[in-house]
Amino acid sequence: MADLASIPLERIDGTSDTLASHAGKVLLVVNVASKCGLTPQYEGLEAIYQEYRDRGFEVLGFPANDFGAQEPGTHEEIAEFCSINYGVSFPLFAKADVTGEGKQPLYAALIEAVPAKQGDVEGMKERFRGYGMTPNEDPEVLWNFEKFLIARDGSVVGRFAPGTDPRDPLLVAAIEAELAK
Repeated sequence: MADLASIPLERIDGTSDTLASHAGKVLLVVNVASKCGLTPQYEGLEAIYQEYRDRGFEVLGFPANDFGAQEPGTHEEIAEFCSINYGVSFPLFAKADVTGEGKQPLYAALIEAVPAKQGDVEGMKERFRGYGMTPNEDPEVLWNFEKFLIARDGSVVGRFAPGTDPRDPLLVAAIEAELAK
């Protein structure tokens, strides 16, 4: 498996980054989209970021247009949307694929580290099928707002289904447990 810390990343403003610059922090990596039924999760993501950031926690948002073309905007449009509508202050990264053959290397490594997700996966898949859609199967990312939890040591310690609200007690308990270490 690739060393997560060394995978090259690009911020939404075009600057270079890696997870190494976030070393020693607990990270919640989330693929995000502006035109999704789950988009209001931005509010919860910003809330938990504000609540825990002084304890060494960061949310890292990765816009992706993989699901229903729900992130069609440019980097500037995405950043503006997130700021104006949800007051997002956590780091956002360049739009890139999180599923399929062309998925960005970070997501390939995250999926390899934790192939299955926690939460209501089957219920979400049934809803997709009801809309005539074919949902992705594990280990692929199911939809927008899937969450990967990375410990201070850089290990991937959790993966949560897209429908898991950022303030869900299961996710909050996992974040708090990692922050306590």
